[in-house]
Amino acid sequence: MRAREAVGLLRRGRRCFLHSPLGAFQLQPLSLPWCLKSTSVAQQDCADSSSGAESSRGPKQSIDNLYSPEQKSAVLQLLNVATVEELSAVRLMQGRKSVNVIEYRNKHGPFKDLQSLLAVPLFQYKTAVKVCDFILNPFAKDTRKERKTHNAPSIMKFIKPEIESEKLKTADSIVSVVFSTRRIAWAHVNSRLSIQDWQQQECPVFMKGAYMPSVYLEEISSVVSRLPEADFYVLEKNGLSALNASLFPVTLHLRTVEAMLYALLHKTFAQENQHKVLSMARISVGKYFGLMVGDSRASGIDLVKQLLLESVTLAKPRVHFPRDRVVSYQNWFSTNKPRRDEELCDSLLQAVAFYELLTLDDNT
Repeated sequence: MRAREAVGLLRRGRRCFLHSPLGAFQLQPLSLPWCLKSTSVAQQDCADSSSGAESSRGPKQSIDNLYSPEQKSAVLQLLNVATVEELSAVRLMQGRKSVNVIEYRNKHGPFKDLQSLLAVPLFQYKTAVKVCDFILNPFAKDTRKERKTHNAPSIMKFIKPEIESEKLKTADSIVSVVFSTRRIAWAHVNSRLSIQDWQQQECPVFMKGAYMPSVYLEEISSVVSRLPEADFYVLEKNGLSALNASLFPVTLHLRTVEAMLYALLHKTFAQENQHKVLSMARISVGKYFGLMVGDSRASGIDLVKQLLLESVTLAKPRVHFPRDRVVSYQNWFSTNKPRRDEELCDSLLQAVAFYELLTLDDNT
């Protein structure tokens, strides 16, 4: 059922990704009709409490009674399987609250009902209800901001540092680079959305021991030596929360890799004073493709599979893959090996979003 698919998002992927099959070429944001059609539980509870003096003095309704059995099951499954990082993506669960949930599970076992949230330190009734509401309906947040983004998408909003749009539009090709704690992937794509090169390299020394500059330099230089020449290099900017102390080692690693890529990919910056290496926010690419689930981005693997399929079935596909490589790409994503291809997919999607957003700017 759709509810079970939604709560499965925190089980797999990079951080917390939803892995649901694509039914059509144009992705649409995840729909949860059973929660979108209903009034917010928190709002309803507030309305009930103000309806009369008798109800305001009476005991608050059990949190479990506010939701259907299916909704309770969805929230409980998320609370019982999510990691600290994944829980931190839920509104009002950043910082110590997510750690407290994990500690409660370790001490008392899985949550058996939603009312048990009140036994977790820092959780009060209203907070617990709002957390449950957000898990069930993450799209209820910041609708005005989302509407503005959809009405006027622009590449200039997503690219840093600032650069003249006309220079971006003259780019014949870019190399889109995505890096994680274990590998670096890249996609060399031209302005006609034809794939020139698409690879990744394992980096087994990352996140092991001290952050030795010499080790990072050797590993990243090895990758840079394989990257093709392009007009711009676009690096994924992963917006991990700086407030979560448990993520600091990962944040430090990503910033180190990003800084070294900036330096190694544009050694002549001091002479030219023109930026050739840019950063593109990961969340912006997620919003463009409709992959956002709350504050987290879903997996793009199914979208990439769809692009591969359409490259051989449509006369005018969205993306052009080399004919002699399509089958090997499809086999790569169809094998049952452990997932090691998220970065590869994300590097391609970032390149596609870059050029398509440039096209949208031309049409506005």
